[in-house]
Amino acid sequence: MVNMNSLSKKQMEELAFNKEELKELDNARKMKITFDEDCPETTPERAIMFRRVNPSRHRNTINPA
Repeated sequence: MVNMNSLSKKQMEELAFNKEELKELDNARKMKITFDEDCPETTPERAIMFRRVNPSRHRNTINPA
């Protein structure tokens, strides 16, 4: 991870979005989401059946068994 305070002004400008990119992002936010057969809308029933590909690694450290 980069400490943003340690970057030079030139590096900050290189990382920032330009006007065209900001316009594209703004237009994308305004677009309606379109669901199709490849990407159907998730129903509550499908959400319940969802399983993570990478399960959480959170372990109970207070009471390890």
